[in-house]
Amino acid sequence: MYQLHIASLELGWTVYGPALAMVVLIILGVPIWVVLGLGTVLLLSLTDVMPLTLIGETLFSGIDSFSLIAVPLFILTGDVIVTTGLSKKLLRLAEATLGWIRSGLGTSTVLGCGFFACISGSDAADAAALGRITVPHLVKKGYPLPYASALVASGATTGILIPPSISYIIIGLTLGISASTLFRAAAVPGALVLVTIILTNVAINRVRGYETTSGRFSLRGFATALWDARFAVLIPFIILGGIYSGVFTPTESASVAVLTAIVIGLATRQLSLADFPRMMERSAEMNGVIAPIIGIALLLAQALAALEIPQALVQTITDFTANPTVVILLMLAVFLVAGCIMETTPNIVILAPLMLPLAQEIGMDKIHFCIFMVTALGVGFITPPLGLNLFVLSGLTGEPVLAIAKHAIPFVLAMLVVVLLLAFVPFLSLWALP
Repeated sequence: MYQLHIASLELGWTVYGPALAMVVLIILGVPIWVVLGLGTVLLLSLTDVMPLTLIGETLFSGIDSFSLIAVPLFILTGDVIVTTGLSKKLLRLAEATLGWIRSGLGTSTVLGCGFFACISGSDAADAAALGRITVPHLVKKGYPLPYASALVASGATTGILIPPSISYIIIGLTLGISASTLFRAAAVPGALVLVTIILTNVAINRVRGYETTSGRFSLRGFATALWDARFAVLIPFIILGGIYSGVFTPTESASVAVLTAIVIGLATRQLSLADFPRMMERSAEMNGVIAPIIGIALLLAQALAALEIPQALVQTITDFTANPTVVILLMLAVFLVAGCIMETTPNIVILAPLMLPLAQEIGMDKIHFCIFMVTALGVGFITPPLGLNLFVLSGLTGEPVLAIAKHAIPFVLAMLVVVLLLAFVPFLSLWALP
């Protein structure tokens, strides 16, 4: 299936030293953008690959991208959806769709996460918005609080896996790939993860009997819920329909989506001018976390590319093994460990340029590589010590992070099965591409 070619470069302490310093700073809990900034300055100082005087210009040019405008717009769209109550209507539609089966509330909760992912593009927003609504209902239905929290945290990982995903916008920018192309490629893998989480919850329910009630599907109830959620459904239809049809770029679709959401909110009187300052503040806070990381991480990625670190990494790994299957498993291990200790954005900007040459050496298509990488990194959202979604749900429920993480183990294993399937079956990522 794959063939491997050998490169010939060596890594030195001018690279190992800054990398080790960054690891130490991460362990000490220093903010990630500070870690990346200090590590980059140290690397540039030791190697002279780029004058330090160009740092400011390079940082600005790194985030001066039309594609990145979509990030704050998708974040704001998600915030508008929550403020107007449209997110609750999406959940009611999900419950009308699958809530009638055994373990239906848990299943519809995960499906609701998938619906919201089609709008927000952010897993943390997904976890926070839906966790507040669904966890109390899950507990009333019979789910233990730690398991209910783990279920929502796992379902919310689809926020970066189902288009439109901020992570795919960022990896597309980093590797020079159209975000629209990545969105098309990610549709089936994202849905596959969603279905796998649903099936895992169903299986656990069968064993533990958390939720045993069941009913019958009501076409009238479904039609009522669909009509009630018609405006909420319209927004992902505009986003994905516009992108897949070629009418909009992701950035244009994000702007149309946020405008549509605001108009709907004002027209239905679920949104007032008084809501705007707080919505804008929340969205700015989240974007203020993402943008500095992207700028600094892109600077570090440029420095690593100038030092030919990707080629050196290929040599280091191929010196260890020339087996393509082992190389894929090594890449997976790197992504899983990185996802456990660092946020997705810096992982993508730093690791994607490093790992893509290695993937291409064994014949992996770059689109396939992007889907594989983002999905693997998504596992880190429910895996300690970082486990961002675990911390979000812990903050909402008061449950210890480790208690939630313990109940998330089956979902971690299920997601790993999907990641391995995506890694070794390229067709799942590439079938919809021309």
